[in-house]
Amino acid sequence: MAGSEGDDHSFPSLPSRLDDDSSPAVSVIVPVMNERRTIGAVLAQAKRVHPSTELIVVSNGTTDGSDRIAARMGAKVLRCAHALGHDVGRSVGARAARGEALLFLDGDIVLPAAKLRPFVQAVLSGAADVSLNDYSGPTRRSRVHPVVLAKHALNAMAGRDDLRGASLTAVPHAMSRAAAERIGLEALAVPPLAQMKALDAGLAVQRTAHVDVGRRNRRRRKRERANPLHRLITGDHLEAAVWLAEAQEPRNRAGAFPSPAAAGMQEERPVGATEERSGST
Repeated sequence: MAGSEGDDHSFPSLPSRLDDDSSPAVSVIVPVMNERRTIGAVLAQAKRVHPSTELIVVSNGTTDGSDRIAARMGAKVLRCAHALGHDVGRSVGARAARGEALLFLDGDIVLPAAKLRPFVQAVLSGAADVSLNDYSGPTRRSRVHPVVLAKHALNAMAGRDDLRGASLTAVPHAMSRAAAERIGLEALAVPPLAQMKALDAGLAVQRTAHVDVGRRNRRRRKRERANPLHRLITGDHLEAAVWLAEAQEPRNRAGAFPSPAAAGMQEERPVGATEERSGST
């Protein structure tokens, strides 16, 4: 089966929920939009992440049967008749999750379970509230992608240069249920905003492991070239920057973060662009 590279059939010693047998330790949340070629392999690996795992698939306007494949594999499928936008599915899935740790994946990026477990382990062990993919995007080139620049800039604004370009926009990532509720489940629909809320709340946010998702999804990059979605994602980072500036203003009267009006910030969204967002940029 695709995606079995590097996987084994033994489970490392991970903490489990022992107080409530009806609740899984891990909820794996996978938004899906017409990914029948990959969703089976994605879920096959996801269910091997931990012995106590539930699969939640958010069918985001799917018309190719991806939702039926997910249901056959034992996933709880939340069906949305119309496309809500890629990241909105994360928020919807998190609302239905019962696990102690929430692991977020994409339906078109197959990753072996062995690469997913460190993110879950970091959360279940208490080492992190939010466990990020240590993926900063390609930076050693003459022209760096605007989204990559935005990730680095936003973390720097928050005083977390150590995170570099690690971001909730990139899968895989995980967080505790408590962290998700502290951030606000609705904020998960805008990953950069969710990340700033986590940092501002003092949650333990860390780079856990490097998974190069940029090389794993050439089909999505072709789709983005036809539709400048990077402007939408950059707009999400701008929204997060404005929120951070306003949140820190009462605590920082010295003006380290200028007001959005003073900075001349204005969100740009291209005419005709959809609300779908990439998780691999």
